[in-house]
Amino acid sequence: MASTMRPPDPAPRRPTLTLPAGSCDCHSHVFGPAAQFPYAPTRSYTPPDCPTDDYVHMLKTIGCERAVIVQPSCYATDNSATLDALRSGKFAFRGVAVISGEESDAELASMHEAGIRGVRLNLYTKGAVLSLDDATRLAERIRPLRWHLQIYADVSKLPDLDDLLRRLGGTVVIDHMGHPQVEHGVEAPAFRALTRALADGRCWVKLSGAYRLSKRHPDYPDVSPFARALVAANPQQLVWGSDWPHPNFDGPMPNDADLVELLRDWIPDASVREKMLVDNPARLYDF
Repeated sequence: MASTMRPPDPAPRRPTLTLPAGSCDCHSHVFGPAAQFPYAPTRSYTPPDCPTDDYVHMLKTIGCERAVIVQPSCYATDNSATLDALRSGKFAFRGVAVISGEESDAELASMHEAGIRGVRLNLYTKGAVLSLDDATRLAERIRPLRWHLQIYADVSKLPDLDDLLRRLGGTVVIDHMGHPQVEHGVEAPAFRALTRALADGRCWVKLSGAYRLSKRHPDYPDVSPFARALVAANPQQLVWGSDWPHPNFDGPMPNDADLVELLRDWIPDASVREKMLVDNPARLYDF
């Protein structure tokens, strides 16, 4: 099972920006060991082993004390690797699963006990197993558990964000800043719709994935206006994520310290940074 994905930077640095106590990395993945947790035949990439211990080392290096592991597309709806990490006791973890919606109440209750607090609908990665047609059904299925629905999509490709959020109800989290096309600027209609929905409290947004949006490594200055616009819209419903180990990415591999340093520019106010890194994740993920 040869890897088609590069590993993360093996030597994460300690950032010069000190994160506040209780900070949370709200977007990451764990992979493998492949012999124990085989990948889905429908996957679009095959990662190298990026196990829990390596992730915990990175978290301790950058100064995070909590973290959220998100089920990656290469496992489809087999959440075994993610649940194994959550149950390992190696860190203060929560998780976001990928489900079909056909799981029994007992299966979902077991996931909840392990630390799952949301489900992901991946509309961006080739080979993902669900589509936008599944969104309403999934939202209804998880409502009794008070989980959120996390959507990974280029918001410019969604038919109507306002209508989608109205239909889904509940708590909706948008991955990677809605994956805007930075060359179109912050006034692009789709990004304006996202900032409007965030400002109105109708969704949450993850400040993550800057390296996926820009080719200007390692500072990604063309992403800064988008991050600042989201912060200005509603810092109460923003969280931050490293996206470790940066799967299915062909550009210059970021060092996670550099991703932390971006917060100094995006959110100069230390009290707002603490809200986004500590208070908001505690509410969203039930820490």
